[in-house]
Amino acid sequence: MLRGLNIRNMLLIDYLDLDFRSGLNVLTGETGAGKSILLDSLGFVLGWRGRADMVRQGADLGEVSAWFELTADHPARVVLQEAGLTIEDELLLRRTNTPDGRKTAYVNDRRCTGEVLRKLSDCLVELHGQHDDRGLLNIKGHRALLDMFAGHDLTKIRMAWRHVSEIEKQITADRAALEIAERDADYLRHSVAELSDLAPETGEDALLDGRRRLMQAGERIRADIVKAAGALGSDGAEAMMLDASRWLQEAADQAEGRLDAPLANLSRALNELADAQRGVDDCLSQLDFDPLDLEQVEERLFAIRALARKHKVQPDELPALAVDLAQRLKAIDTGAGQITALEQQLLQARAVYDKLALALHKSRHKAGGELDTKMQRELAPLKMEAAVFKTEITQTEAGVDGGDQVVFTVSTNLGAAFGPIDKIASGGELSRFLLALKVCLTSRADGLTLIFDEIDRGVGGATADAVGRRLSALAGDGQVLVVTHSPQVAALGDHHWLVSKSSDGQETLSSVAKLDDRERTDEIARMLAGDVITDQARAAARALLNPS
Repeated sequence: MLRGLNIRNMLLIDYLDLDFRSGLNVLTGETGAGKSILLDSLGFVLGWRGRADMVRQGADLGEVSAWFELTADHPARVVLQEAGLTIEDELLLRRTNTPDGRKTAYVNDRRCTGEVLRKLSDCLVELHGQHDDRGLLNIKGHRALLDMFAGHDLTKIRMAWRHVSEIEKQITADRAALEIAERDADYLRHSVAELSDLAPETGEDALLDGRRRLMQAGERIRADIVKAAGALGSDGAEAMMLDASRWLQEAADQAEGRLDAPLANLSRALNELADAQRGVDDCLSQLDFDPLDLEQVEERLFAIRALARKHKVQPDELPALAVDLAQRLKAIDTGAGQITALEQQLLQARAVYDKLALALHKSRHKAGGELDTKMQRELAPLKMEAAVFKTEITQTEAGVDGGDQVVFTVSTNLGAAFGPIDKIASGGELSRFLLALKVCLTSRADGLTLIFDEIDRGVGGATADAVGRRLSALAGDGQVLVVTHSPQVAALGDHHWLVSKSSDGQETLSSVAKLDDRERTDEIARMLAGDVITDQARAAARALLNPS
């Protein structure tokens, strides 16, 4: 329950400190006095989306504080616990705003996000405005309102619908892919067979090219290599180095060590010469090839390169291409089976969805009947005994929230045809229908403050009195705030607040004052008579305030 509201430097308000009570609180004042500013400020501290330019002209900071009384089982306590915030019997919300739009929010003097404020506001306040923020006149929103009235949890059916949709999308994608693949089936089979027969390996192109170039150069370099082998062998350098080594060995004994180093160097040279001879011999053995080998190497090399050009890839990319084409071919061969399996899954998923949709359909019909009955009880006190409210539920295309279309229809007179609520009812009737609907659809959680912004527009006389009495009854076990221009509604309030606007020639400010009995009589007289309050108007006001 809202206990207090403190506003500083917001719009046309420099400072305002209000204490609210339980029961029916009415706010009146001339058009433009600032009643909407009061609601905008309350919405600001609750984290609602609103106008950006909230700070009063010339002020450095705008601030709104609101405090609420929480019952022991108030749902706001759960929100506070989840947010890790202090839980007390009194909840203090505070939010500041700078001229450049920077906002800061506090809960029980601890910083919090705007999202936490909005979650708390859902548990604390419910606003019904002039333009019906909950979309009661929008047929597209009627199903959601009925589900809210019935307390339906749509989580399971929404998950079932998403499952059906995902399988359907997968089947569509697989069919499209299969259709494209089947158009290339002959090409794929030929390409896979061609690559499989050739079986190219990564790096094989470079290896074959090297062997080919070596074979081609063999005839040209072989003669020189043979000459070099002869020069290094037993008829050449080797023989001469061996003779030199033998001669030096014979002379070493008489050289007193002077030949030891040359002999060692010569020994190492003979070892290196032996290694060179082996390398030359190996090269000659590799140059000994059959001409048929060169033909085979060239044939495979050219085949690999031709296949790479055909598929517009590098030769080393052919093995990966072979794997990819084989997988695509396999997808064609197995695709139909996969689609069949998905179709079986789709049948099962649809069966689950259909079962949930049927249960929801039956529950909506039951809830629709309960809403109709409750509405009839609400319409009678609003002087609409002959009017009938009916929730029409028809089958429509299946969707995420089931396959029902819900439309709230009304008949304003006995025997009159039913039609959508916004098409059949007149202005005054529409206000009363909406009030009755809002009373039926409101969550009415303990401690919830209900705010009605000019819900009595378009009605007067006995009808306005009936609306006021319904609001008064609604506030009997809670708290209701009503912005009204109706003297009949204002007279039924438990507490009366006057919103006024004044100017000193340089600045215009709005203020709110709680009225005592005499001030309240004058305000209701003004609402009845206009600017000039007559004795007759005061008498009429007293009659409204104290009916016999």
